[in-house]
Amino acid sequence: MSYPSIFNDVVGPVMRGPSSSHCAASLRIGRICHDLMDGKISKIEIDFDPDGSLATTHKDQGSDMGLFGGFLGWEAYDERLVDSEIHLKGAGIAYTIRIVELENKHPNAYQITLSNPWESHRLVAISTGGGMIELVEIDGANVSLAGDRFMTLVYTDLPIQVMNYLEQAGDWDSLELLSGNSKMVLLTAQAPIDSILKEELAQIEGVKMIKEIRPVLPVLSSKNTQVPFITVEEMLAYNQDKNLSLWQLAARYESMRGDFSEEEVFAKMEEIRLILKNAVETGLKGTQFEDRILGPQSVKFKSMMEEKRLVDGDVLNRIIMYVSAIMEVKSSMGVIVAAPTAGSCGAMPGAVLGVADSLGLSEEETVKALLIAGLIGVFIASHSTFAAEVGGCQAECGSGATMAAASLVYLGGGNLNQSLSAASMALQSSLGMICDPIGNRVEAPCLNRNVMAASNSLSCANMALADYDALIPLDEVIETMYEVGKSIPNTLRCTNLGGLSITKTAKEIEQRLVQKQFFKSC
Repeated sequence: MSYPSIFNDVVGPVMRGPSSSHCAASLRIGRICHDLMDGKISKIEIDFDPDGSLATTHKDQGSDMGLFGGFLGWEAYDERLVDSEIHLKGAGIAYTIRIVELENKHPNAYQITLSNPWESHRLVAISTGGGMIELVEIDGANVSLAGDRFMTLVYTDLPIQVMNYLEQAGDWDSLELLSGNSKMVLLTAQAPIDSILKEELAQIEGVKMIKEIRPVLPVLSSKNTQVPFITVEEMLAYNQDKNLSLWQLAARYESMRGDFSEEEVFAKMEEIRLILKNAVETGLKGTQFEDRILGPQSVKFKSMMEEKRLVDGDVLNRIIMYVSAIMEVKSSMGVIVAAPTAGSCGAMPGAVLGVADSLGLSEEETVKALLIAGLIGVFIASHSTFAAEVGGCQAECGSGATMAAASLVYLGGGNLNQSLSAASMALQSSLGMICDPIGNRVEAPCLNRNVMAASNSLSCANMALADYDALIPLDEVIETMYEVGKSIPNTLRCTNLGGLSITKTAKEIEQRLVQKQFFKSC
């Protein structure tokens, strides 16, 4: 079983762009393509299914931009991303995008064919939410790879000979024979294979080529990966004789999952806190970006708040201001953390940082609260989804509210059970939320819903501190969210085909944006 990592699946990636499901995930898929071709690509064919989300959103929500950056070998936070198409053409790489029936019917499925004068490869991958991916096919062979290990593909006419050699050469995470359009041996490991071993492999009779693909996730997995628990119920049983706080349990989980110390876990989250803080500060200075719907609204909100011209509510108003600032940085192609997704990147961080600053709490306490949010996210990632294309906005903003609510209870001095109660109530309050971006951009009503999610988290935290009864355990609410998501029509799951997306005004906004892009390109 593959266990989620706080820093892979929940609080991350560090990225630019409107959508982690589209931008960050597509870039990671593109990075795998880059390595599969040894960085030497001449022509690319990109196929999307007409019934999937990407058929109608791939350009406006950043899938194209992310793919192009990945094909060039870039990181998700590269400042050149907004011009990645120009750079792709400058590298002499031709591409076509087709809307065709795919065998893989996941709403975020990518089928990509890559070629140069001497070789051609095809892969199929899916974006699973929050920037996470799964590679499901390479050159006709079925696989299940998350990009969390070093991968080596040996194309050979004599696979058994290669398998026998590799079995003797080292202790690998996995070693398997693949049979698709070509015969291949797939090796995964915690490090790239030794250069001498690679040279020896190349000399084996029947070996045609060797491909090395680097990990695209920051925290690696191995065959020996273990975690102390994977549900809330298991966590409570694990903690029965330990009496650890929720943030300590988060550090324990990630330490075991990633095979590094709890001090290193804390340090990694401190790095995330600094990026989040910088996003708030950047947003409040005002952001500019041509291809967007909403301007820098948080600047005026800050001014009116400081002048006491808003309805009084210091903590809530600070949260609204922080959420808005982070969302505006995202929409202006600034650096943000997808926590848990780019579309919901303001809710949890805005709530946690806003409450911590309002209460005058230390940076250390803020990091602890972020760890708690990450752990709650692990439970969601394990048993539901963060992808709006799969579960609607409840999977994004609903998850953000759930993570934040547990954290705010901690910042308010509450206990572990109260945090879990707050998380349950917050997710219960979010069930059924649809995803219907206006103008095919991840800006509105996304901003409103991030603010609503953060406000929901504050309300549920205070209710839990007052010992309101959530009734339904968090594990059961998470499972319910997944089932509800499957019941939401695909027109209301980030496809630009329903809800506010198809109102008269939304279509007028979308058309204006298209015309603006056209004249800019002329």
